[in-house]
Amino acid sequence: MKSIIEGKNIILCVCGGIAAYKSVELLRLFQKAGADVNVVMTGNAEHFVGSMTFEAISGHPVFKGMYGGHPDADMRHIVWAEEADAVVIAPATANIIGKLANGIADDAMTTLMLAVTAPKIVCPSMNTNMYENRVVQRNLDTLEGDGFIIVDPGEGELACGAVGAGRLPEPDYIFDRVANIFFSKDFKDRKVVVSAGPTREAIDPVRFVSNPSSGKMGYAVAKAAADRGADVILVSGPTALKAPFGVSRIDVVTAGEMADAVFEQMDHADIIIKVAAVSDYTPSEKADHKIKKGESGISITMERTVDILAELGKRKKHQFLVGFAAETQNLKENAVDKLNRKNLDMIAGNLVGDPLSGFNADTNKINLFYKDGSMEELPVMDKDSAAHVLLDRIVSRIMTTNTEQKL
Repeated sequence: MKSIIEGKNIILCVCGGIAAYKSVELLRLFQKAGADVNVVMTGNAEHFVGSMTFEAISGHPVFKGMYGGHPDADMRHIVWAEEADAVVIAPATANIIGKLANGIADDAMTTLMLAVTAPKIVCPSMNTNMYENRVVQRNLDTLEGDGFIIVDPGEGELACGAVGAGRLPEPDYIFDRVANIFFSKDFKDRKVVVSAGPTREAIDPVRFVSNPSSGKMGYAVAKAAADRGADVILVSGPTALKAPFGVSRIDVVTAGEMADAVFEQMDHADIIIKVAAVSDYTPSEKADHKIKKGESGISITMERTVDILAELGKRKKHQFLVGFAAETQNLKENAVDKLNRKNLDMIAGNLVGDPLSGFNADTNKINLFYKDGSMEELPVMDKDSAAHVLLDRIVSRIMTTNTEQKL
């Protein structure tokens, strides 16, 4: 499945700040996704990264001045503006933010920005005191009111040694924010609850029962739903992943905590997608202190945890309920049985023994089984693509059901 950015014309504007080096990686990400990228630089930006770097990577001359240096320089701000699908300013300095907010057009970048009608994304990057200055905040408010998309800076240690807001977000985060504008918003006004990751059931203060789930598939589903306009709640077990942009995450550890969180969100949900690999059993008793190693083994009595998916199937009213089945054998039989027993509308099954679809893999090979008895075998694809295909099928099924109910 191709990237949503493939074939898009992106203009990357680079201002004179220490974070300009990150713009090189951002350019690479756009190109890797299949976008055609043109670069505009301010004069000060060249003090941090040379224009030849961007020209070599983009394959296009860098737009630096309105006159000279290129036969089409005097009209390039109009031509590029008309062809652009999106414009990204990263890093955006206080100077460029002030100019744009006040309609100043005194160089190549600001002149081009006045001619652009495509979405405009501004990524501020500067010292904390500068960023928090009332003038800068007022200018950002003005830009937002004028339709610019503002990507808030991160917090941390800055180049000047100060600690606070002002860091340019990482290139992959900016890339995701840009990609977000191109997705169809077919999930707008829908609330989607997604569960992801493993759970942990404590044996003693230092040991627990769990599984190798990385949470990648669940996070991909949550991100895809948010990209498509949904109000997304992600109930996540312990993972090393960051919450995707636009997703509200609820962190849990145990199966019991996950059950409580999912049930609490259920009544307001339109769609529930349970991707989490929840522990089926938990120790009947947790030791208060670390169990010491002895010559003989230890015996641990386990008891069943709440079957979250089955309980959701019993309680659901209007919700569209999707489960996942991670199996090692008899995929179709086990998935269909789970679909029927737990009153699901749809289930996605995969074989975890396959290196292309197992735990922690970046790809997945999913079979989809539906309530009406039909099934669909999907090819191997990256988990982000698989998530979007899953959502495509959910939308299709909901629309079909709604149409049938009206007839």
